[in-house]
Parts: sequence; structure tokens; C-alpha cells
Amino acid sequence: MTRIRIRNGRVIDPTRRDEVIDLVIVDGRVDGFIAASETGEFDREIDARGFVVAPGFVDLHTHLREPGFEDKETVATGVMAAVAGGFTTVCAMPNTNPTLDTAGDIEFVLAAGRKAGKARVIPLGTVTRGEAGKELSDTAEMAAAGAVAFSDDGKPVYDARMMRYALSESLRHGKPVVNHCEDPAIADGGVMNEGPVSDLLGLKGMSRAAEDVMVARDIELARHTGGRLHLAHISTEGSIRLLRRAKRDGLAVTAEVTPHHLTLTEDWVVAPGGQKNGEGRPAAVQYDTRAKVNPPLRREEDRQALIAAVAEGLIDAIATDHAPHRSIDKDCTFDEAAFGISGLETTLGSLMKLVEAGQLTLPDVIRRITLDPCRTFGLPFGSLAVGAPADIVIMDPEASWTVDASSFHSKGKNTPLDGHTLRGQVVMTLVDGRVAYERGGA
Repeated sequence: MTRIRIRNGRVIDPTRRDEVIDLVIVDGRVDGFIAASETGEFDREIDARGFVVAPGFVDLHTHLREPGFEDKETVATGVMAAVAGGFTTVCAMPNTNPTLDTAGDIEFVLAAGRKAGKARVIPLGTVTRGEAGKELSDTAEMAAAGAVAFSDDGKPVYDARMMRYALSESLRHGKPVVNHCEDPAIADGGVMNEGPVSDLLGLKGMSRAAEDVMVARDIELARHTGGRLHLAHISTEGSIRLLRRAKRDGLAVTAEVTPHHLTLTEDWVVAPGGQKNGEGRPAAVQYDTRAKVNPPLRREEDRQALIAAVAEGLIDAIATDHAPHRSIDKDCTFDEAAFGISGLETTLGSLMKLVEAGQLTLPDVIRRITLDPCRTFGLPFGSLAVGAPADIVIMDPEASWTVDASSFHSKGKNTPLDGHTLRGQVVMTLVDGRVAYERGGA
């Protein structure tokens, strides 16, 4: 029997009150809470004085790139980045090569996650075979093999008939259909948000309507079928209005938002760090391909609407959409650059900006990256309930640190936050009671 005691930590868990108390782990599971004055024999005691102890973070949207794109990321490097960022469970997206279309594909990723031995890895399967939009994948077979949800992420399910069938099928296997909310005809090859900044740079803009139209279509199909719909990385004020109506009507619709859409705007594409001059215009007419992401970084009005929706609980989860790329994929023109930001290792520091600004509370942030994501995808984690797996993060909310992308555990160094100072850092991450990451350690 292995007994571990985490001492003097401020425990923030959505299922219990916020308090300073000691947590006891026995054989990899939460055994309970005891007062600091209580004594006992333990194999290890971890001093968490001044730190926050919370359930391990859960990411519903992670690109681990394996199989097929191991030059960008592998399961092993991705889960190391995950635990360094406080994530103990990551849901791996299926737009690999080959795509995750069969039970065998799902079993491959599950086995790779077990072999890596860090964060839990739970794959999604594709909605359509090869993400080609022509033929439904055998989602029931993949669900039985362990797929947590289904998505053609990177590509929307453009054919409304296919999406209708997929949502109907979700009634059989009980797993959500996750759509990349973009109408390609309206997006029309845009590379950033359509507006004054895209005009300034001479880059083709992507209308917010491209997202809003697809969100509206999918919600109506969910209404028609009764199926289980999850909206990936929503980014517009219009999407929020549509989501509000869907939830008011009692539809089985959930949604996620990324840390970068909550904290960055389109100005980050043109100005270093989004800085503006005294006239309120971008400080320099140049672009940063590291800020190229899909959906694109939006207006400040959209960002504020997303923050308010998270605070309200309208948006169910914060998910990273961690999208690692090689340097060659970003060190090029903006039109040629790949979409995506490497985000696992900067999530906590990014979200703490919203806590510092008083827009979100720390308990709310923790809830949206622990318990609520688990409820959204039906995962058995996300809390420190007695008997639960001891998936735990210990964080220092006051620690200031400068982002150095070259030191990321992820192969993807593509972040516009490189060189910026964040506050809030992971000290230790435990998975099943084992230390998977320790600040300053291996």
C-alpha cells in the first residue's frame, strides 16, 4: 500500500468547498481529506503551502498528430507537454494519417497513450471515412473500442445530410458529434478574421458568418434528430447567441472555447503582442504567422462575449485545440502558413490573465477545465471525490514566468506568446497518484 499526503494546499475542487486542507492518496486513488494537525505514516509528503491543489485538467481537443505526422508531434511528446501544462487527460483528434476511422485505429492510439505513460489519452474517431464527407464511419464500432466522440476536425462536415445521419447515429452510441463550425463556401479561403486588420495587411479575411451559419445549421439538425452535438472552438458573438437559444430550448448541445480565443484578438496577427500605438492602431504593419489559427482570432467584442459566456456557464468547457507544427510550417508567408497554436503548456498562464482582470474566478476556470469537460464527454474524472483516480495538479497562481517556446516539451514551438510573461505555473502533476511532471524536474 502506497500512501501520499499533500500538505497545506488550497484545495479547489468543483465538488467541494474551497479550503486549505491536506489530501491523502492511497494506491493511486483519493482517500480523503484530513486536518494539517492529524498525524500518520506516509510514503511521501508533498508540501503545497501557498499553492492550489485541484483535479487534473482535462482537454477535450488535442492534436497529437500520431500516426502519420510524427515530425510535428507524437503521442509521447504530446502527453509530456500535457502534464507539464497540468493536463492529466487529453482527447486526441482523429485528423491523423491515416485518419482514425476504425476500432483498430482507436486501439492504436489508446495503446500509444498507455505506452507513453503520462497523461491519459482518449481518442476521437472520424465522423466520415477519411474525413472525406462522403460515407459515415462505423461510429458504433469505434465507440465500443473506446472512442469518446466523433469529429472530422480540421474539416467541417459540410454535407448536411451526412451531419443529420451522424447526429441520428449518436442516439445509438451515446457519444457527441463534434463539428468544426465553418461553412467553407463563406470562409472562401480566408486566412484571418475579416475586418480592418485583414484590410490593413492585404490578407483575405474570413467572415464571422462562416462560423455562425454552420453553428445555426448544426443546432437545427440537433433539434430535428435529438442527437448529441458539441460545437468545437466557437469564436464569435453570433455563435454565443445561437448557443444560448439552443440551451434555452433544452437541446443536447454543448460547446467549447480555446484559451487563445479568450485572451487574444486579431490585433495579435499584425502587432507584436497585440500592442497598439497612441492612436489605437496596430503598432507595426507586419504579421505574425504564429497567430494564424482556425477559427481565426476575432474582434475584441467577440472575445468579451466568449468570456462572459464562460463566466455564465453557457460555454461548457475550455479546450486547447493544441495544434503543433514544424517551424517550416510557420516560417513562411501568412497565406502559406499552417493554421494552429501549440497551447498545452501555456493554458494556465493564459487563463490566469482573466482571473487577474476579475473577469473569471479561479474556481470557475478550474471547473471549466476539469469537471465540466468530463461531464460534456462523459468521462469518469474531473474531481477529487473519495475513490476517484488521483489525477491532481498543484499550481502556483502567483508565479511569473516568461514563455520560452524553445523549451516546450511539445515538438510544436508555434505560439505567439513566445517571450511574453505569464502568471500562474504548474508545480506538479500526478496521474493515478504517480508524479508525471514536477517543475524543475525531468
